Amino acid sequence: MEKSQLLQYLPILFLLAAAVGFAAGTLTISALLGKFGKRTKAKDAAYECGKDPIGEGSSRFSVKFYLVAMLFILFDIEVVFMYPWAVVYKDMLADHATRDLIFVSMLSFLGILFAGYLYAVKKKAFDWRS
Repeated sequence: MEKSQLLQYLPILFLLAAAVGFAAGTLTISALLGKFGKRTKAKDAAYECGKDPIGEGSSRFSVKFYLVAMLFILFDIEVVFMYPWAVVYKDMLADHATRDLIFVSMLSFLGILFAGYLYAVKKKAFDWRS
């Protein structure tokens, strides 16, 4: 019985061998045929959308870009935390021991977030002109 169970995995082994053989064969044939081709400066240059590569490969982004990205993540996560709270809030109101705790915890969370928002406004993080 054990022998027949191992035979069931034989097609998977053949498929794995075919995949590895195809990948290795394709790379080998490509390397062999590539040696016979003519190499020119134009062929060896980097190709990007049909334009000649001029200047640096990557440009520098302003710090404002990263600041806006971090603020987006911050306020996006706020909404993600508010959904589960809103779902359990009605059920938690029935329990008198936790009724005030859940409301105060969300108020403190929103208070800290609002303080961060005021800080961002004070530092002019939302000013798109500069």
